[in-house]
Amino acid sequence: MTDTRPVSPLATPPEEIGGHNLLAGKKVIVTAAAGTGIGFSSARRALMEGADVLVSDFHERRLGETVEKLSAEFPERTVVSYVCDVSSTEQVDALIDSAAEQLGRIDVLVNNAGLGGETPVADMTDEQWDRVLDITLNSTFRATRAALRYFRGVDHGGVIVNNASVLGWRAQRGQAHYAAAKAGVMALTRCSAVEAADHGVRINAVSPSIAKHPFLAKVTTDELLDQLASNEAYGRAAEVWEIASVIAMLASDYTTYMTGEIVSVSSQRA
Repeated sequence: MTDTRPVSPLATPPEEIGGHNLLAGKKVIVTAAAGTGIGFSSARRALMEGADVLVSDFHERRLGETVEKLSAEFPERTVVSYVCDVSSTEQVDALIDSAAEQLGRIDVLVNNAGLGGETPVADMTDEQWDRVLDITLNSTFRATRAALRYFRGVDHGGVIVNNASVLGWRAQRGQAHYAAAKAGVMALTRCSAVEAADHGVRINAVSPSIAKHPFLAKVTTDELLDQLASNEAYGRAAEVWEIASVIAMLASDYTTYMTGEIVSVSSQRA
């Protein structure tokens, strides 16, 4: 059947907007920031908005390349790194300690680490389930716990922004482990936000529908990605910078009365 819907004027991605100093002077950590995905774009947006940034990832070579690239683009800003396996409590705790030392303090943590895949429930192994839950949900808990322990010991408050997914609300074949993990990230965001308020800390999450980038193509098919993108109101996937811009907004002082919220970054309802 031929699609007779009119083509949206927003079907063509807009040009990326410049920075507006939303994070001027802030010290920001971004996990899973190496490569070309939302993490890298979030680190880049934080720098565009005037922050100094520590990027973290498990892939040491790619992390080094990320630091070089960001430092070349933003020579006036501080860009440092820390290699971290988010499945390790010890390494996540050390990440927070290193960030506080290298940056002087921590103002914002962006929990971006996550792991997907596509497997029907009946064919899924315990190892597949456990791995996705550990990297996607447990790592967010580990980093949130470590950051809150840091923030409660200082007097300047802080912000945590988690990367969830609309699959925490929607049903999609082959995504039970990932959807369960992201729904858990949403619940963790809400509950931890209530506790964090006692220490002047805000915790929110973004919930993207689909942001197409090279890494995503490695864990699913182009056909499925095209199908999901066509279901969006604009008929396209988001650009990673469009997700990163919302993360920057949530990290900024423009959202000081928001906490425990899950913001859907999608061109259709969740």
